[in-house]
Amino acid sequence: MSDEIIQQLEHEWRTIDELCASLTEPEWDTPTDLPGWTVRDNLAHMIGTERVLAGDPAPELSTPGGDHVRNPIGEINEAWVSHYRDRPGTEVLDEFRRVTAERLAALRAMSPDDWAKEGFTPEGPGPYAKFMAIRVFDCWEHEQDIRRAVGRPGHLDGPIAETAIDKVAASAGYVVGKKAAAPDGATVVFDVRGPVARIVPVVVEGRARVLDEAPADPTVRLVLDTEAYNALGCGRWTGQHALDSDRATIEGDTELGRRILDSMAFTL
Repeated sequence: MSDEIIQQLEHEWRTIDELCASLTEPEWDTPTDLPGWTVRDNLAHMIGTERVLAGDPAPELSTPGGDHVRNPIGEINEAWVSHYRDRPGTEVLDEFRRVTAERLAALRAMSPDDWAKEGFTPEGPGPYAKFMAIRVFDCWEHEQDIRRAVGRPGHLDGPIAETAIDKVAASAGYVVGKKAAAPDGATVVFDVRGPVARIVPVVVEGRARVLDEAPADPTVRLVLDTEAYNALGCGRWTGQHALDSDRATIEGDTELGRRILDSMAFTL
């Protein structure tokens, strides 16, 4: 498992490197879907996380981080972003290359016991391998943030993209039943089309659960492309944005469909 995670991280970091190497200096300052963060800030965040994992102390946050900073982890993230904010994009990219090369070397030197060691992960306690798998997902998400900002779509297929979409799909019951409060007896189908296609049917029977097969006539069918499904699930877009840009359509109960689209974020 560790070899697969290392290979995915190497592939993801190389993809980000190639994407960012194509940017002009003005593009580094392009705002992204993440409040307060530019393209440069997304890369700086990834650098900061890997430096923390390497044991480097976070710099002090000299100025307030804004309304998007909501907890101590957010303060650490913002401190790293601020640390790199005034540097040229090419310099930040060079730092990304240096840090990720060092991290890959460190990961390859780890023993099986190191990978199995229990500790902190963003999703609760778990083995270090779980944390590194989450790093693959997180870096892919920030790659997509950068791509949307500068109009360079890509890398929406393949194993990393499929894993990311499956993480969004895993939240379907929670989104429909808990967050959107769909009524008992309601059936909802997420019909995801594009490079990574998924049919995710949910029924509410006391609690919401994912079905093995989609009902022929659900209460709501939400048709979305791969990118929209991911952007909604990861809190990058509002439901209204997806609808206005024709990246999502609602069939059936429109009111419930809108509520579900607005409730899809399970992470940010």
